[in-house]
Amino acid sequence: MSPHDASAEHPQDPPQPPVGPRDSSRTPRFAGPASFALLPLLETVGTADIAVAGVPFDSGVSYRPGARFGPAHVRESSRLLRPYNPAQDISPFAVQQVADAGDIVANPFDLDQAMEQVYQGAKELLTRAGRLAVIGGDHTIAYPLLRAAAEQHGPVAVLHADAHLDTWDTYFGVPLTHGTPFRRASEAGFIDLTASAHLGIRGPLYGKGDLTDDAQLGFQITSSEFIEEHGVPAAITRLKQRLAGKPVYISVDIDVLDPAHAPGTGTPEAGGLTSRELLRIIRALSDQQIVGVDVVEVAPAYDHAQLTGIAAAHVLYELISAMGAEQVRPAR
Repeated sequence: MSPHDASAEHPQDPPQPPVGPRDSSRTPRFAGPASFALLPLLETVGTADIAVAGVPFDSGVSYRPGARFGPAHVRESSRLLRPYNPAQDISPFAVQQVADAGDIVANPFDLDQAMEQVYQGAKELLTRAGRLAVIGGDHTIAYPLLRAAAEQHGPVAVLHADAHLDTWDTYFGVPLTHGTPFRRASEAGFIDLTASAHLGIRGPLYGKGDLTDDAQLGFQITSSEFIEEHGVPAAITRLKQRLAGKPVYISVDIDVLDPAHAPGTGTPEAGGLTSRELLRIIRALSDQQIVGVDVVEVAPAYDHAQLTGIAAAHVLYELISAMGAEQVRPAR
């Protein structure tokens, strides 16, 4: 019998639909383990289109520690997320397999080793998942995550939502901390210098030269003041023009939100975005080629009533929904 005849006799099984979240009508949302959005674990589904991974690491912080507890807090705060997203008109867990991959272990006593572990952990996960959605942890982890993304896609357009530039040079002589990852990523060639952007920058700087350095490192700034003066639609237009259809990596420091919306973070700055503004901007990016995302700097010790954890969970949900839009977008 020829191989053709054999395949005709034993046709391939039809593809199985994605495994979704636990059924909250059968098990209360507050019961059982807190995977992100009650999703299945990656080990139970084998492979996934998107793997949610935590990085409980905060040895790169310069002010208030505690983001090492962020992944667990965001997962706990995500229990109320539901399968259908009306704002984007998508069921993000039905159009793609999304699974919780647990945490990437990073040495809390050796920053260099920790960053190598995050890189290797991300690289390994990308053999089982098409894209990563990472919960930090502090913003230092963006560097190894961008390293892994750039290996797959070449230099990526980075959309960095944050109160701070994170393109400073060193702290206490240390080159890689939560205030420097995008300078190091730019120097290493991980980011597209013509198509990267900051969103929500505000507050005092060390000097005007910080802005000059930042532009040379490849970033355009859409500040909180810009949004206040011109509005969210203008900010969306400006960001889309900058990203210009390139492979996009989105990195969200939760302190991009005003402390009224996200008090549980290590370096809060007054005058930030509202949760509604940030979610609206993310939703508008569903037509972009998003290759990876992270949400970082949630420090639950400073949170109240899960305000920050809930905000971060919804940000990640909208990012996953935006990535899912690619699955249902009409072919060009």
